[in-house]
Amino acid sequence: MTTHDRILVTGGTGMTGRRVTDLLRQRGADVIVGSRKGEPPFEWHDPATWDAVLEGTTAVYLCYHPDIAFPGAAEALGSLAERAAGAGVERAVLLSGRGMEEALVSERAVREHLPRATVVRCAMFAQNYSESFFLDQVRGGTVVLPVADVPEPFVDLDDVAEATVAALTADGHAGQDYELTGPRSLTFTEAAAVLSGASGRPVAHATVDPEAFAAGALAEGHPAEIAHGMVELFGQILDGRNREPGDGVRRVLGRPARDFTEYARRAAEAGAWG
Repeated sequence: MTTHDRILVTGGTGMTGRRVTDLLRQRGADVIVGSRKGEPPFEWHDPATWDAVLEGTTAVYLCYHPDIAFPGAAEALGSLAERAAGAGVERAVLLSGRGMEEALVSERAVREHLPRATVVRCAMFAQNYSESFFLDQVRGGTVVLPVADVPEPFVDLDDVAEATVAALTADGHAGQDYELTGPRSLTFTEAAAVLSGASGRPVAHATVDPEAFAAGALAEGHPAEIAHGMVELFGQILDGRNREPGDGVRRVLGRPARDFTEYARRAAEAGAWG
């Protein structure tokens, strides 16, 4: 990376994007935050906003909202990749889904135009318990999911961000696929026990039927598209297919992935569940 690099981070205010943005700026990169409130603004569903953020860009982080498995993702990602290639983008990192056919379709759409793009595949983020879907449920004492109590190697978003920045700024990652996970698998009940120990409050896991989960998400204020989309998404990725940890973090960063217990300790110390 040189000081002249201009990097577009789509989803730049989201859970992964803001971490990627912070790390890149610490390295002196010129970062364009791709968001509706960015300068210039960027919107996945408004291609008229794309050219301005791509002007002069040398690298791009592709994080589709709301999720790479949602309808329209492959078409939008492929179209933006085509625009990026035309604008002279040299490096790209795609945040993809682990064990998802829809994600593979999006990967192919991106690589049709950016064949050297790096793909980082993830499933369940540890930070979903402290920054996203399950924050209020942890505080309430019960985390509900429309899936069985299967093992999952939760990945720490700080690892995802560090791996992404490495692929955006260092040589040796072009065209690579990285399976990013934690170092071990925990069932959701085991994860709840870790959260209990870190937070000092009782936390349990409960399996509910998909209709009840969607109703609960709607009651929490999630749009219907997101509520029902989460049911479908969790049913795909949280059926045990991703139970085996991957080696992507070690391959990219040369160190072990952060453990879920470490994540829970840090989140508790930061006051996530206070």
